[in-house]
Parts: sequence; C-alpha cells; structure tokens
Amino acid sequence: MKKRIGWIVMAIVFIMIVGLGGAGNYFYGVAIDSGSRAVDLHGGEADVAKAASVIEEEQEKEEIVREWTEKQSFQPLEIKTDDGLSLKAVYLENEKPNGKTVILAHGYKGNKEQMPGITKFYYEEGYNVLKPDARGHGDSEGDYIGYGWDDRFDYKQWINLLIEEKGADSIILHGFSMGAATVLMTAGEELPSEVKGVIADSSYTAVNEELAHQMKNLYHIPSFPILQVTSLVTNIRAGYTFEEASVVNQVKKSKVPLFFIHGGDDELVPTEMANKLYKAAKGKKELWIVPGATHTEGYSVAEETYQEKITNFIEELSNK
Repeated sequence: MKKRIGWIVMAIVFIMIVGLGGAGNYFYGVAIDSGSRAVDLHGGEADVAKAASVIEEEQEKEEIVREWTEKQSFQPLEIKTDDGLSLKAVYLENEKPNGKTVILAHGYKGNKEQMPGITKFYYEEGYNVLKPDARGHGDSEGDYIGYGWDDRFDYKQWINLLIEEKGADSIILHGFSMGAATVLMTAGEELPSEVKGVIADSSYTAVNEELAHQMKNLYHIPSFPILQVTSLVTNIRAGYTFEEASVVNQVKKSKVPLFFIHGGDDELVPTEMANKLYKAAKGKKELWIVPGATHTEGYSVAEETYQEKITNFIEELSNK
C-alpha cells in the first residue's frame, strides 16, 4: 500500500513538473520569443505602436508629419553586439545642428519606423536623431525580447558609435514603454559624459512585475509559480531572469538626470510604477503624470505641454 501511494505521489509530482514546464515554455513563446505575434495586452487599447505619434483624429497634422518623414534622408547604421547580433538603426543628421543628438527607443514589438511626431519635433529643435531597432525587433537580429535588460549594453554601443563616428558631444536618451525601460536600464550603467539626461515615457518598474500584472489581468491566474518557471526557461533560452531585469535597481544607480513621464490613466503599465521609479532615483529627477493619458499617450493628448516640458528639462541640463 505504501509503495502504491509512493508511486501515485511521484506520478503527481511528475505531472506537475511537466505541466509547469509546458506552461513556462508557453509563456516564453508568448512574451519573450521575438518571432511570436503581438498579443493584445491588458490596458493596450490605445495601441502601444503609436507611441509619440499624432492622434488619429487629427488627420491634417498626421499628414504633415507623414510628408515630412518621407522627405528626410535617414542613414542606415549598424552595430555588432558582443553576442554576435547585427543590430540596425537609422540616423537623421540635422541640416542645422546644435551639437545635440537624441536616441529614440521604441516599445514592445515596435520598430524604428515609429515615433514620427517626436522625431520631427527633435529635428526641428536642431537635434540629430538616432532610431535603433531593439534586438529581436524590426531589422535587427535576435530571437528573444530583452525588455531592456540586454538592450542596455546595445545602447552603450550606440552611444559610443555616435561619439566616435558622428562627433556627438551632447546626447539625450528618450524612450517609450519598453523603450523607456531600456533607457532607464542604460542609465544605471557607467556612461560617458556626453550623455546628459534620460527621458522615460511609461516605463515599468521590473520585468517580473509587469509580466505578473499582465498574467493577472489577461489570464486571471496567480503569477506564482508559472512566472518563476518562465523566468527559469528564459534564463536557459535567453540568458537572463525576470528578477535581475529590474528598472528600479538600475534607476537607483543612475548618475544622469532622469525625467519620468506617465499617463494618469495607464492600465497597461500602471501609473503607480512611475511613482515607484521616481522615488528610487537618487539624483536630479522630474516626474510628470499626464492627466487623462493612457499608455504612451502623453505626447498625443498634450503635445504642446509635452514639448515644453522636455525642452525645459533639457535646457536645465545645459545650464548646470
């Protein structure tokens, strides 16, 4: 009898292990595998792909931005990462440069072709503009999504390229959603003095916290232990864990000024995450919660105020 019970227990444990392993691989495929289709995220009704673009109803303004974009001569750039990936970007050199360059970081499942409105704004302010495709996105190589963690080293390479090949002496990083997390994670690394500040629009606090938020609202299941198993699978297949990919911890180490922007009605990345990030920052920092804005909608619902605030933030950096 005892032997039979032992076999039953072993069978149950085996089934649980197999089940959790299957669940972990399933969620890896959904959330981490760069080849998977984009999922309808909780709170993503505003469409993260239109980050920093113009709102659909303003057809005339949208047409102006589109026509302007088509007239620009974007130069293709490429870097090779330490793990052998070829990453692509486009670079727009200003006809009337002011010595400043901005790197724009797109969001989850996005690409360098996005963010046309903010691209036009920075260019008209005299900036050179670099727009990379994150690893596993757009024209860049990579079979997994790093959520900003591995990408932080890629952005250090892009920064060095701008300094060494383009003569950049003043660089701003500006990211949206996953791109915001990317630039904040980059800010936690040792950066050259040419990097003057970071603007993060709608960043999450940590990969595990954002994925737990999505699991709870999309699948209505507790994140434990499936999230931990998925993290283990991610460590095996992609080389990082959700626990180590913490934006908060990187923000704590940042030595550059940080400007946090977040929609007051953001449900995809809860607004409270912006407050947590702001509190974690030790140095010069600023926080703006955009009333009535959902995820990455700040630029489209309050364009003039958005432009004014980032301009003031950057001008203060110049007056240090």
